[in-house]
Amino acid sequence: MTRPRPTRPSSSLLESFNFAFEGIIHVLRTQRNMRIHFAAAVIVLIGALAINVSRLELIALLLAIAFVLIAEMINTAIEGAIDVATTSFDPMAKLAKDIAAGAVLIATINAVAIGYMVFSGEIGGRGGGVLDRIRTAPAEKTIVALVVVVIAVIATKAYTGRGRPLRGGLPSGHAAVAFAAWMALTWLLSGYEHRFLASTLAFIPALLVAQTRVEAGIHSALEVTYGGLLGALVTLVLFQAFA
Repeated sequence: MTRPRPTRPSSSLLESFNFAFEGIIHVLRTQRNMRIHFAAAVIVLIGALAINVSRLELIALLLAIAFVLIAEMINTAIEGAIDVATTSFDPMAKLAKDIAAGAVLIATINAVAIGYMVFSGEIGGRGGGVLDRIRTAPAEKTIVALVVVVIAVIATKAYTGRGRPLRGGLPSGHAAVAFAAWMALTWLLSGYEHRFLASTLAFIPALLVAQTRVEAGIHSALEVTYGGLLGALVTLVLFQAFA
């Protein structure tokens, strides 16, 4: 007789995203390798700004990073499922874990190879004048800044263990991303005649995003303030460092 498959109660789209982010945070909390991968991702992305990689090179780096993180999460899921299903040593269970770990190794080697090809070519071609030539690619800077902000939010939620990824907890991810976008726009409009007006118009939606999180009872004023400061300051530091 076939055992019925367990099902998760139907949920809203927001709840579905929450379940997904909770999976990411669980792996980040419990797996040392995942924390190493996250830290490496931040370093690589900041390094990409430092050497002013091309858009295609940035795409290759983002895909390599995603490939490693996905492989690590699948490996953790497989290990968890096997541990639940078996109560004693099973050679096939060990083999399944080894295969999953091998997939992570392949993804990591691939990421290292891509990183080497990108960074070695760029650094070799620029020599010692790298910092003097970091003046372009605002779109790439914005993408990297937003990705780093999201990583910082997830890492902080994992560390504090408060709230859910998209509902509550410290910090407010919505506020962080909103104020990161505001800061990026303000920086990119440097020298524009109506910069102050445009920055103010961008600040208002960011402020409204933060206000709605508080009014809905999802976040406290402190959590929203922390999120807004985190997003704005991370973006400002990255743009200032690689201006």
